[in-house]
Amino acid sequence: MTMVSELGRRAKAASKFLAGVTSAQKDQALVRIAGALTLGANKILQANAQDIEAARANGLTEAMIERLTLNHKRIGQMAAALEELIALPDPVGSVLGGMVRPNGLKISKVRVPMGVIGIIYESRPNVTVDAATLCLKAGSAVILRGGKEAIHSNRALVGIMCDALEEAGFPADCICLIEDTTRQSSQELMRLNGYVDVLIPRRGAGLIQAVVQNATVPVIETGVGNCHVYVDSSADLEMARRIVVNAKAQRPSVCNACETVLVHRDIAEAFLPRLFADLREHGVQLRGCKTTLAVLQQGETLPEGLTAAAEEDYATEFLDYILACRVVDSFGQALLHIDRYSTRHSECIVTGSYANAQRFTAQVDAAAVYVNASTRYTDGGEFGYGAEIGISTQKLHARGPMGLQELTTYKYIVLGDGQTRE
Repeated sequence: MTMVSELGRRAKAASKFLAGVTSAQKDQALVRIAGALTLGANKILQANAQDIEAARANGLTEAMIERLTLNHKRIGQMAAALEELIALPDPVGSVLGGMVRPNGLKISKVRVPMGVIGIIYESRPNVTVDAATLCLKAGSAVILRGGKEAIHSNRALVGIMCDALEEAGFPADCICLIEDTTRQSSQELMRLNGYVDVLIPRRGAGLIQAVVQNATVPVIETGVGNCHVYVDSSADLEMARRIVVNAKAQRPSVCNACETVLVHRDIAEAFLPRLFADLREHGVQLRGCKTTLAVLQQGETLPEGLTAAAEEDYATEFLDYILACRVVDSFGQALLHIDRYSTRHSECIVTGSYANAQRFTAQVDAAAVYVNASTRYTDGGEFGYGAEIGISTQKLHARGPMGLQELTTYKYIVLGDGQTRE
């Protein structure tokens, strides 16, 4: 038995334990984890420093290093997020519906844990805590396979959480970490049938496609966010400027950040110079179409921070201080662009037209569609659901922020008193 399959066996056994614990017991385990993370902050930061040093040596971008970095504030935020998670209602055991049949059978549809959830992700060590604790609250064991960039941080975090679980009377195997960061371990997890009930890949188009194409266990796609903001001809330009800058620059390394701004030709000359000035103040480079360049060009040279966009730029999730820009001739052309390049995550229109807003929300195919608001709001906490494991960009089982309810399934419980079918 390989290391990965052994972890699968142990996680499966732990899932049987979790199926029998109460909400109060799970919450008490989460309380212990929150306290342990706070007390273990220095140990976590020492491990994280090793990851950051390696990241710089390997030439990771500053945006990716920002995703990787932990500090006392972020560890405090992890603990605070756990307090919010504890306060959320436990979905396990809730009755979704029921009926009494004419023959006397009492049928109930009841929410139950998934069992074992596998998660493959990159870079962000806070995902280790988010994923582990969400799965625990939802009654499932978890197998974590993080990226090599955060391996020292992940070992420290999982070690602290497992110690806290054992103090609470839970098996440490409720949270399993695959420490082998080679491709082979990922591929083995993708095929861990009989142990893994669902696999969730987070971040990176390449990673997600590799999982979708190679996994034999059920998969929920999450994370890739080639998100657009379309500035309509009727838009309030000051509002549009604020939304685009926030959607791009507030935190560019996350999946709900804007990657392309589409601008209607009728307002391009009034809007683009002001937007470009604001983006430059935030260190954002603009990659523009020919019309964008013509509007912003100064004399015979392009200003600093502006380059010509290649076609592949419109298909790229930059996760960095880079924004693609295209001027479109019509509302319909904006829709066609979004339909071609969108990853179905989050799309926005800034408009003063009720008719265009209605048409946009009806015709744009995405997990979250915005009218006059930043795409940065696509988040379980911002939607009022509490913590989430990721943003599902598919349509089956779950779509959008995946919180506690989306990490469960259901079964039918049928009570009888001797009925037999004729």
